[in-house]
Amino acid sequence: MTASASLIPELEDVIQNGTPERRATMLRQVTTLFLDGAPQFADQHITLFDDVMLCLVTQIEAQVLAELSRSLAPVANAPAGVVRRLAHDDNIAVAGPVLKLSSQLDEPDLKFIAETKSQAHLLALSGRDSISEKVSDILVERGDRNVAYSVAANPGAQLSNNAFAQLVARSQDDNALAEKVGSRNDIPPRLFRDLLIKATDVVQRRLLASARPETQDEIRAILERVSGEVGAKIGVAPRDYSAALEQMRRLHADGLLGERELAGYAQGQSYEETIAALSVLCAVPVDVIDRLLAGERPDPILILGRAAGFSWETVRAIIGVRPGGKGTSTQGMESARDNFDKLTATTAQRVVRFWQLRPGA
Repeated sequence: MTASASLIPELEDVIQNGTPERRATMLRQVTTLFLDGAPQFADQHITLFDDVMLCLVTQIEAQVLAELSRSLAPVANAPAGVVRRLAHDDNIAVAGPVLKLSSQLDEPDLKFIAETKSQAHLLALSGRDSISEKVSDILVERGDRNVAYSVAANPGAQLSNNAFAQLVARSQDDNALAEKVGSRNDIPPRLFRDLLIKATDVVQRRLLASARPETQDEIRAILERVSGEVGAKIGVAPRDYSAALEQMRRLHADGLLGERELAGYAQGQSYEETIAALSVLCAVPVDVIDRLLAGERPDPILILGRAAGFSWETVRAIIGVRPGGKGTSTQGMESARDNFDKLTATTAQRVVRFWQLRPGA
């Protein structure tokens, strides 16, 4: 600290009477002095630097403060008071470097900044080497798209179940975010399953390509199980659809098979023709269609109908052709109509793509 002795008389004068320019010059000198000896300084020395710098940073332009922030951000024992002052600055050029890099910011400071500052401040916070669950929760809740991307891609960010749930929900229409969230090793299995079901084919393929072998097996098992859960059926004697299927393919090739014809088969209780027409129009194997319609719930019919763009009247007629009249009670139809109205075409089409690739096993 002997080098500081020559600065003391001038320092006192600058603090009491100095212009912003003199303060900036003195701050740079003190900062250089600190950086030169930082590894050797004891706690009392750092406290002294902290006090002096805090006096000097008042009435100094943002450009000088930003320079100070860049200098102190990577220093492990940087003066904590000064770092805190810089981190709380509304100017992101000043706050950004220490928000992203400084280890001198404690949990209360990080939480307060995450709760009150701008999206640029949140983005800087999201790039820290380590982020607690509480801070991550705030970043995910308040953060915009860029912040969500950054948090999801940061392996040092600890994410709670609630944060994961929010990210999965936001991923539904955002392939890039879905891929980042799905690539995290710490995503809860239930939420990974939800994300995978809602993901597009592109995201599913990328997750498969980038996953470890055991994770690839898990992804395939989930996709298989999704199809199986919806398409499970109680033992029903197999039907022969070959004749009906040949007829529907011929009509379709001639442009004579559409929603109107399908509805006619269903209203006429022509079960084999209805199944075969659905298979051709939805491009789903006939054995899979057979299994889907034989289940207890009408959900597969709602999904097929929404994916193909059928009206509720057509979907209702198909429900009515099922063996045993399952799901045709007034209450059952009202519930089915409500679920059909809530179902989006995008979600339905994703599920149907699973069925289109599934062998009728």
